[in-house]
Parts: sequence; structure tokens; C-alpha cells
Amino acid sequence: MISSFTLDNAIQADATDSLAEFRERFFLPTNDTGDALLYLCGNSLGLQPRAVPDLMAEELEDWARLGVTGHFDARRPWMPYHENLTANMAEIVGAQPDEVVVMNTLTVNLHLMMVSFYRPTEKRYKLLIEKPAFPSDRYAAESQVRYHRLDPADALLEIGPRDGENTIRDEDLLQLIEREGKSIALVMLPGVQYYSGQLFDIAAVTALARHKGCAVGWDLAHAAGNVPLNLHDADADFAVWCNYKYLNGGPGAIGGCFVHARHADDSSLPRFCGWWGHDKSSRFRMGPNFHPIPGAEGWQLSNPPILAMTSLIPSLQLFHEAGMTELRAKSLALTGFLELGIRERLGGAVESITPSQPERRGCQLSLRLDGGSGHAVFRHLEADDVVCDWREPDVIRVAPVPLYNSFVDVYRFVEKLHLAMEATA
Repeated sequence: MISSFTLDNAIQADATDSLAEFRERFFLPTNDTGDALLYLCGNSLGLQPRAVPDLMAEELEDWARLGVTGHFDARRPWMPYHENLTANMAEIVGAQPDEVVVMNTLTVNLHLMMVSFYRPTEKRYKLLIEKPAFPSDRYAAESQVRYHRLDPADALLEIGPRDGENTIRDEDLLQLIEREGKSIALVMLPGVQYYSGQLFDIAAVTALARHKGCAVGWDLAHAAGNVPLNLHDADADFAVWCNYKYLNGGPGAIGGCFVHARHADDSSLPRFCGWWGHDKSSRFRMGPNFHPIPGAEGWQLSNPPILAMTSLIPSLQLFHEAGMTELRAKSLALTGFLELGIRERLGGAVESITPSQPERRGCQLSLRLDGGSGHAVFRHLEADDVVCDWREPDVIRVAPVPLYNSFVDVYRFVEKLHLAMEATA
């Protein structure tokens, strides 16, 4: 724990950081003069690993050289290509390899999972989400409710912070599930809430919801690669995530999906089927009857986009090398240093609406500025080569990512934030 917010302490922390070398394995965006930007936006788009261009070139060369036979004869054959990602992805989300598949994109996967796990009945028909949910999640949930010819005003159950508060209280969420559980068909919540940065207690929520007979799914868009996850032991029914944020898969990257092993051979679950989810040994017999691959792979629809998967391979390898335990330790230290700097340098002029308890957040702090000057300050930061992001109505999100951000980055951000606030006062 760093005791005071000084440049010397930041330099010392970087000098003793066992993960410092990983920074050199990413491309850092630069300004017009070639100087590196202060990049604190991995919660929106992670940086490109330096290994990506060479790996991508290999796939393009194999396509040019082999054509269709690349499915079997490429350096990384395309037929089982998604399997190159499975082991490392399962490690990141705390799952068995057969519970994980890389496919589609987040909202597509969310819909596919709700087809299987949102199964409303006359008495158990509600779908629980947080308020405010990320718009895509809410659109997906509401459209699924309408698909089942239910009224969202009745069937869509939302829980938000109490008036005057910024995060959802554990006790309020658990009490709601306890009270309404018999009417809830599906609990679908974020692992980390996109706006506040609140980390939910996945295990506790899942345990109570399943005890009440609810299906449980998690949107891990802001959790995968950010915080340690243990999906298998937590016993969630499903989870979905994108890979372009903390997992550095590139803009619009292919998504990920978890389906618990207890559903691996459950033929009673409805699903939308596709050829690539069919049993591998008989897929090319072209039969009319669908026989799913056991496990998460059975939810695949189409053959995977090879080039989209290629960009993800190097990042997952870096996560494997670094280890989530070590990454989480550095993340806590970086975010703690950021919080310390805001407190010491900016006092009451900046409020973090992210939980102050380290165990209830990832590496994002959501900052709200006194007097409603946040957007002007954000624009000033942009002009000063700082990359973070703005979320309406009034939050600057800052995410020091442990794979490539440093303690000096955090120090520089707080100093630049201070200057921006002075300039826009």
C-alpha cells in the first residue's frame, strides 16, 4: 500500500512491479508528434498486443497459400480454430474448458442464452435486471419479454440504487430476490456495472436466486479480464462477455459465452441451432437432425471468423503468463493509488461513485466533478493527450489497466485532472 501520493512513490512502485514488462508487449497510442498518449480507457477498448500483426499475417499467408485446405493444413488449422482460445479463456473466467466457447458478439450471445434460460410460465415470468442497465442489455431483455408476449411494465423487474446513492445495496438486491423469487424466471445482472463500476457478489446472488428457483445469467462485459471470476463454482447457468475491453481482442471483437456443465447434455433446453454446434464427428454427414456438441460449443451457430479470433490469441496468452491473481493485486494497487491521489490532490471537488471498498470494484473509477463541470474537464483532458471516457449524464470513467498501465500513468492523470479543473473553473 502506497502511503502518500508522490511521483517518487509512483516511480518506486513501477520499479518493483513484477508485471511492468507486459507494458512493452502492447502498442501505446500516440499523438501527432509521436508521443504516447496517457491511455486509461481499457474499459472501453483494450490496446493491441504487439504480437497481433505477425500472427494475423500468418493467417493471411496461409489463406493465400492454401485456400480451402487451410481448414486442415494451416499452421493453426481453421476447423478447430476456436479451441486455441478455450483453455486460456476458461482460466480467466474460472470455468471448465467445456463450459466456455468464443463465438458471435455479446448481445447476440445474450439473446441466444435467453432463448435457452428465460422460459417464463404463468406464475414465474419476470426478468430481473439492474437500473440503469447498459442500453443494449435493457433492449435485449425488453425485446425477449415482448417476444414472449408479456408486458415489460409487469415482467421486466429492475433494481437500482436508493435515492441519493450511486450503487445498488447488496441487501436490497438479495431482499428483492427473496421477496420476488417465486415470480422471477431469470436474474440477469452485470458482473461489474458499466456506469458506477460496482462489482456484484456473483456467488451470493447466484446462490440465493437458484435457491429460489430462478435461472441466473451474468453479463461480464466489464468483469472478464478485470476481476477474478469463478463461474463454475458460483453455479451460474450462463454468462456472456465481450473481448474488446480488458481482454484486448480488438474493436468489435468476437465475444465469449459460458454455459454451466450441468446443462452440457440437457436436451430439454430450447435453443437456436446452427451447423457449427452439431456433433463434430457427424457434422459433415449433412443430416437433417441436430445433435449438439456437449457443453457450451453446442450453442455455436456458424463456423468461426478466423481473423477475428486471431487477434485475441496473443492477449489471452499474456493473461495466462501474468496470472489473474497477480493482475488483481496490481489492479487493486493502481486503483488505490488513483483514489489516494484524488483524495490528497483534489479533495471534495471530485467524487468517486465507485465503491470505496476495493473488493467491490475492478480497476475503473467513475468520477463526478463538483459543480457539474465534468464534460468541460473531460474535453480539456482529451486536448491534453489523456484518453478516458465520458458517460452521460455526468461521469468520467478512468481505468488503469494492470497489463499495460503504470503507477506513473496514474500520477500523471491526477496532475492533468487538477490542471484541467483549474483551466475550466
